Amino acid sequence: MSAPAPERTQVAIVGGGPAGLMLAHLLRLRGVDSVVLESRPRERVETRQRAGILEHGTVEALREVGADARMDELGLPHDGFELRFAGRGVRVDMQELTGERVMIWAQTEVTKDLIALRLDHGEPLVFDAEVLAVSDVETDSPSVRYRHGGSDGEVHVLHADVVVGADGSYGPSRRAIPEHLVRRFERVYPYSWLGILADVAPSSHELVYARGRTGFALASMRSPSVTRAYIQVPNGTDPQSWADEAIWDELSARFALDDGSFTLSRGPITDKSVTPMRSMVTEPMRHGRLFLAGDAAHIVPPTGAKGLNLAVADVRVLAEALGEWFATKDETLMDAYSDTALRRVWRASHFSWTMTTMLHVDPDGDPFDEQLALSHLHHIESSESARRALAENYRGLALGAL
Repeated sequence: MSAPAPERTQVAIVGGGPAGLMLAHLLRLRGVDSVVLESRPRERVETRQRAGILEHGTVEALREVGADARMDELGLPHDGFELRFAGRGVRVDMQELTGERVMIWAQTEVTKDLIALRLDHGEPLVFDAEVLAVSDVETDSPSVRYRHGGSDGEVHVLHADVVVGADGSYGPSRRAIPEHLVRRFERVYPYSWLGILADVAPSSHELVYARGRTGFALASMRSPSVTRAYIQVPNGTDPQSWADEAIWDELSARFALDDGSFTLSRGPITDKSVTPMRSMVTEPMRHGRLFLAGDAAHIVPPTGAKGLNLAVADVRVLAEALGEWFATKDETLMDAYSDTALRRVWRASHFSWTMTTMLHVDPDGDPFDEQLALSHLHHIESSESARRALAENYRGLALGAL
C-alpha cells in the first residue's frame, strides 16, 4: 500500500515514474522531505513495458540511492553496439573508446525497484492520485490539488515549498506555466516503431542498429532469454495487422549481412506495440516554485536511448539545487536549473535526431537524403574519432561536461 500523504511537505512531486521517484530518493539523501503523487495504480506503473538502456550516470544514480541490487544481479552490461548498413556491420566499442559501458536493464524494472525502496523507507507515495491543479507556483507556498481513489474519490490539497512536475508530456504540471511564457520546439517524424517481445534468446549479444533497404530495425534484449526488437513502420500502423512471421521476415531482411553470417533467432511473440516518433523541448523548465523534469519538459525519439537517462540527469541536477536551497537558502543552483538542464537536453535531442535520421528511411525523402545518411555511416566506419564521438554521446556525457 502507498503511505498516507500529509497535508504539507517540502517538495511535492507530481508523477511516480522513474524521474519523480529518483528525485524523491536523492532528496531523502539530502534530508529533504517529499510526497510523490502518481495518477495510475501501482500495478499499471510496474507493468508498463518500456525500454531500458542505462547510461553510466544513470547506473551511478541507482547505486547512490540503493536501487542497484537487482540491476547488478540481472542487468546486462554492454561494452559496445553494432551499426549495420549496405550489407555489413560496424562495431562501436564504447569500453575501448570511452572507458565506460552501458547497462541493459528495463525501465519497468528500474521503476519497480524505486517504488519498493520508497515504500521500504515508509515515505509518502500515493497511487491513484489524479492531479486536478497545480496552483500558486509564483508564490512561496504552491499547492497541488488531487483526487485520490478514482472519480468518486476524496479531493485533497497538498501544500509545499516547491512543486516538481515529472508527470509526462500530457500531465497537468506544465500547464501551470502561463502559455505566453512557454517556448515549445517540436519535430514529428514520418514513421513509427513496431516493437515486439519474444520468448527467444537474442540473436546478438550486443544491440544491433540497422538501416535496411526498407527501413530501420533494432535488435535488443530484455534478458538472456527474451528478445526485444523493433522495425520502422508507417505512422498509424495497427500492430495487430502484422503477422508474427511477417515481422520475423522483415527483421531478417533488414539485419542481413552480405556474407550470410547472421542468423535471426525466431520464437513466440508475446507482445506487440507501436511507438510514434517525435522530438519536443519545452522552455523554460522552471517557473517560480515549479520545476519540470523528464518527459514533462522534453521528448526524444527512442533511437538514441536518451529518454529515461535525460530524466535521471534532470533530477540529479535538480536534487543538488533543491538540497542546497533547503540547507542554506542559496538560490544560485535553483536559478541555474533550467539553463543547466536544457544544455544537456538539446545535446541529447541533437544526438537522437542524428541517430534517427541516419538510420531510418524517410518515406518522403529522396536519393539525396539516402546518400547523406550512407555517407554519415561510412564516415563512422572509417573514422575512429567519429566512432569515439558517437560512443561518448551514446554512453552519456558527464553532468559537468556541458
